[in-house]
Amino acid sequence: MIVIQRTRVRWSAAGRGAPQADARRGLDRAVPLPTPLPTGDVVVHDVLADEAVNYARHDDVQTGDVSIARGLALWLTLDGSAATVERLPGRAAFPRVGTSTRLFTLTHGQVGRYRANFRFRFTDCACNPSWYYENWLIHIGNGDVGHDRFLRGQPDRDVDNRVHLYGGSGRRSNH
Repeated sequence: MIVIQRTRVRWSAAGRGAPQADARRGLDRAVPLPTPLPTGDVVVHDVLADEAVNYARHDDVQTGDVSIARGLALWLTLDGSAATVERLPGRAAFPRVGTSTRLFTLTHGQVGRYRANFRFRFTDCACNPSWYYENWLIHIGNGDVGHDRFLRGQPDRDVDNRVHLYGGSGRRSNH
């Protein structure tokens, strides 16, 4: 079983200021997994805290095969008991990711963490320059994980692809 938890925080261009940043501070943290966790080859727990609803969290749980990860812009490849995780190109306007990128490979029992942030257009039309922003925290567990596993301990693999969304130099590190 592969367990994925994506915690997203979404805000508008109007919500870029310091008071708004204070309101969303700490919302991009892991949360307990639902109990009981449904069974399946891949279980996805998607959590969204959106400025449009005063950052009230909305949870969605889905199960399926490895293809379910595509909805999170991830690609999973299984090789025996190992799972390789790649980031797929997405529809973010910034940073623009043109090719898939290998994030990490997890052996059975390992947990990986991927952090990223993005700027999106409300529409695909260049005629509408309205933006929204998302900060992502994704935890992936290869094997059964307890409901609090993503809350405690350090991940076995950690990739931080967050950038400065409003300009300035980026911050990138891979561990």
